[in-house]
Amino acid sequence: MIDHVRDLALVREATDRLVDAVSSWDNAALAEPSRLPGWTRGHLLAHLSRNADALANVLRGLPMYPDAATRDADIARDAGRPLDEQLADLRASADRLAAVAAEPADWSRTVELRNGVTDSASRVPFRRWVEVALHHVDLGCGYELEDLPEDFTTREIDFLADRWSGRADVPPVTLRLGHDENGPSWRTGGTEGEPVVLGGTGAELLGWLAGRGDKGAHLAVLAGPGLPELPPL
Repeated sequence: MIDHVRDLALVREATDRLVDAVSSWDNAALAEPSRLPGWTRGHLLAHLSRNADALANVLRGLPMYPDAATRDADIARDAGRPLDEQLADLRASADRLAAVAAEPADWSRTVELRNGVTDSASRVPFRRWVEVALHHVDLGCGYELEDLPEDFTTREIDFLADRWSGRADVPPVTLRLGHDENGPSWRTGGTEGEPVVLGGTGAELLGWLAGRGDKGAHLAVLAGPGLPELPPL
């Protein structure tokens, strides 16, 4: 069962952790490349601030973004700001989202995100946690997939395994936490092609599913022809 109250507290912890890490930077550090192609660290921080406001819109029943072009333009506009402005925006946008989430609401209702995607309102806090946690890794500042909380890693593996399920461009894949066939496992991919069984740590499994870190290069191929290459998320 999703506990949105707990997830909101974890979002706050993750946000504070990221803000604390970034607070020691200077303006030049923001202009350095992030681990996301084409984006500086400043782009990532701007995205996180605008994403908080966008998810507040979702909880209010409004469109997440006016349109894709506006979303991209807002990130580009805000990417080059100095550190103090980025930090103030991160804190203020996080507070705005928390304030909307504190309003009385039916958390079982269905809400609409980008591109017609729908979900339960109760899952929105976890989606925000994903944004903050994975983009903290993307900043390339010493916080890695291995540092993510175990509960987060397991839940995000579950979410992404479901997201890749039924994809014709992904073979049938079984993911095992560790190499023990009796341990936790997930199924993903489509139905065509030779089945593959992959085993590894939670961070390695998440890296493959999310296209981060070494993208699963150190996963053990326990069965099948090799490590499948996933399309972009």
